[in-house]
Amino acid sequence: MYDRISKLPSLSPSKEVNTLFTELVLTCIPPSPIDLSKLGKGVQEMRTKLIQLCGQAEGLLESHYSDILANTYDNPIEHLNLFPYYSNYLQLSLLEYTLLARHLTSPPTRVAFVGSGPLPLSSLVLAARHMRGARFHNYDLDPSATERARRLARADPDLGARLAFHTADLFGLARELAGHDVVFLAALVGVDREEKLRAIEHLARHMAPGAHLVVRSAHGARAFLYPVVEPGDLKGFDVLSVYHPSDEVINSVFIARKLPHSGVGTEAVMRTCKCCEMMQGINHLGHGAMIEEMALEELPS
Repeated sequence: MYDRISKLPSLSPSKEVNTLFTELVLTCIPPSPIDLSKLGKGVQEMRTKLIQLCGQAEGLLESHYSDILANTYDNPIEHLNLFPYYSNYLQLSLLEYTLLARHLTSPPTRVAFVGSGPLPLSSLVLAARHMRGARFHNYDLDPSATERARRLARADPDLGARLAFHTADLFGLARELAGHDVVFLAALVGVDREEKLRAIEHLARHMAPGAHLVVRSAHGARAFLYPVVEPGDLKGFDVLSVYHPSDEVINSVFIARKLPHSGVGTEAVMRTCKCCEMMQGINHLGHGAMIEEMALEELPS
């Protein structure tokens, strides 16, 4: 599949591109015991390149739909369901907020999203459905992505007032990070392991003590779609929960809290598991799931 995808003349949305990536995703979704550390160097290099191709295709798909929405509708926010994977973002955002809310003592008022992209569905859904009192600062390296995202949000009076978009490199952010209650790190910020670890180290250095970090990762064969983060990678943070979905939601979710007065070299702290066994089939979420550190209770209203 990598050979077929890597030989495509373009990764822009088309019948052939969409079919190949759909096939790839469906291949990687089923639970798998694969151990990445045991893969040979050639396979590891192929995996990194495949993740890069997935990221490029995802960005082109989001740009395509961002343009359609902005050019077709007066308020594109009302038509986000046109995006083919919109339901996945609804489920992922609900999952992230549910896990995060268990550890908050008060609703967050300032949220940062690093790697928001041209179609910032996560921020739009979180702001509209789960964090209605929060202001979101969204950061992306690509100025065209920033402009596309800004164009979508400003058409909605409420979201346009609460969502700001900035073109910035994560490694150039310092005081900005310190001013937020919650920071979301997108899955494709740091495609290779070294870059991902640098990103987490930078967040540990500049986030405020007690602030929460939401990190997206991948588990099993889904690691051929997105980079993997391990709990021990979150040095300087108290890892509060880890969640590995087993349904169509691709990304694993880590919730962590910045340790007080922690330096970059401070080891990650892992909470003791509240469950003696892994749990399957959390019915009230409407989809199967595997949770390692905690069981979800009823969703917040």
